[in-house]
Amino acid sequence: MRDQYREYAKLAADAADDKKANDVVILDIRELSIIADYFVICSAHSRTQAQAIADAVSEQLELSGVTCKGTEGHHDGKWVLLDFGDVIVHVFQEEERRFFDLERLWGDAPRLSLSV
Repeated sequence: MRDQYREYAKLAADAADDKKANDVVILDIRELSIIADYFVICSAHSRTQAQAIADAVSEQLELSGVTCKGTEGHHDGKWVLLDFGDVIVHVFQEEERRFFDLERLWGDAPRLSLSV
């Protein structure tokens, strides 16, 4: 089952990349937290792009049978959080990503290769 979550994280990252997301990163947080197994983090240039990335990720994962348990920030588009349970996707506008700097906060988390 754990490999399945890894594949879901990669599907999310690929969907974000298809919408031209910047700096797509997958963090393996399994050993650091009980809230999820993976974070997918990416940036968008605008609110519209952030929303499009979030929509594409949701659509791709739902096609794979993964239900989104919750969404925050979609309307504002500065930081869209998509909760798929063991995979949490963060779509930031670039300024918010620099401010919150999740990669630094979760700096001990291994990064996964985006290639399958």
